[in-house]
Amino acid sequence: MEILCFNTLESTQTYLIEQIKTKKLSAPICVMAKEQTAGVGSRDNSWEGGKGNLFFSFAVALEDLPKDLPLSSASIYFSFIMKEILTKKCEDIWLKWPNDLYQNSSKIGGTITKKIDNILLCGMGINLQKNLNSFKALNLNVEPIDLLNEYLEALKKYPTWKQIFSLYRIEFSRNKGFFTHIDGELKPLEKAILSEDGSLIIENKRVYSIR
Repeated sequence: MEILCFNTLESTQTYLIEQIKTKKLSAPICVMAKEQTAGVGSRDNSWEGGKGNLFFSFAVALEDLPKDLPLSSASIYFSFIMKEILTKKCEDIWLKWPNDLYQNSSKIGGTITKKIDNILLCGMGINLQKNLNSFKALNLNVEPIDLLNEYLEALKKYPTWKQIFSLYRIEFSRNKGFFTHIDGELKPLEKAILSEDGSLIIENKRVYSIR
């Protein structure tokens, strides 16, 4: 997958969406920025940061994704692949449902996905060395481009959803002491039941992980 590198972008996700919609870029493609000044996070939150951190977005054709991947759980899928890579470099990295990367009890990164026609876009931000936003940094001495290349190399294999989910369900219990936003409300994950498609049953209601 080709990587376009920029010194500064407001948001890799916003930039890539615009380029895809105007057909100036096509999937598969990845956009990376050394600095991000107005990054987009979940629920329209911002995710900014300076040099030394990792900010990227990529676009892939739906037909290239695993046939068993529920699109509503794409954030889990893409995030967990990154989690597996970070686990080799840092201790206690885990994925909080559905799209937040944590070290112990502190958020260090997150993922957001968006579907445009027959293309899926995924944006990710990880605090590797500095936390100009309100979240923790890993203080990980690794070049962002090297980590991105490692991630895209792992993604190229496109493991099945079944493979990813079998690993994710093992660590899902780490969510029990946390909350998630459902329809604008914070809901405890203590009694949440994880379903095979990545959705949750909370208070007898099925909740999907579209982020």
